[in-house]
Amino acid sequence: MSIEKTYQDPEAGPVLFRKRKGIRRMSIRVHPLKGVSVSVPYLVPYAAAMLFFRQKREWVLQTIARQKERYKDVPKAEPGQIEAMRRQAKAELPVRLKELADRYGFVYNRVTIKHNSTNWGSCSIRNNINLNLNIVRLPEVLQDYILLHELCHLKHHDHSEAFHLLLEHVCTDNLLKAYDRGDATAKSIARAAASSRTRYPIDHACTKAIKQYPLI
Repeated sequence: MSIEKTYQDPEAGPVLFRKRKGIRRMSIRVHPLKGVSVSVPYLVPYAAAMLFFRQKREWVLQTIARQKERYKDVPKAEPGQIEAMRRQAKAELPVRLKELADRYGFVYNRVTIKHNSTNWGSCSIRNNINLNLNIVRLPEVLQDYILLHELCHLKHHDHSEAFHLLLEHVCTDNLLKAYDRGDATAKSIARAAASSRTRYPIDHACTKAIKQYPLI
């Protein structure tokens, strides 16, 4: 259950305050398309949430400015381009998802292709998987990474250590198969992972590579 309230800031624009049960602390998100949102624990009064926002307002404005600069050269997709991507995604992504699920022993209920502006995919508590049509713009290895990410959420509906260990395991195996085929992106990801000092190097290398493809 959630309750929403909007405040119009003179510089930041609309700020959405969203109260939800289960949230333990307040947080602010600044999205280049959806704007500013504040997540608020259900029992926290709006006055306290507003004070929290005002304390973080300068950071919000700086973040908005950085995002505008970052995305100023990102081309806008034409309606025809989106529909072409949608057709391609519906034809290709469910097939590949099933292949990966069968290979690594995952079972899901339903897959839906969407045009989200905030994420590449999601997995519901009912084990339904949503995939962003933008995925077809990625190299095959990075497409697989996103599909495997959502498949791993079938077993762990969070980003816990158990989730990351499982994701790292299946992504490493899948990356090696692509590497053996001579896939150029797989080789690039493998090199980046080999030099990474992070706890989950394959995950880190794939996530960094995907950032080169802003959602359109």
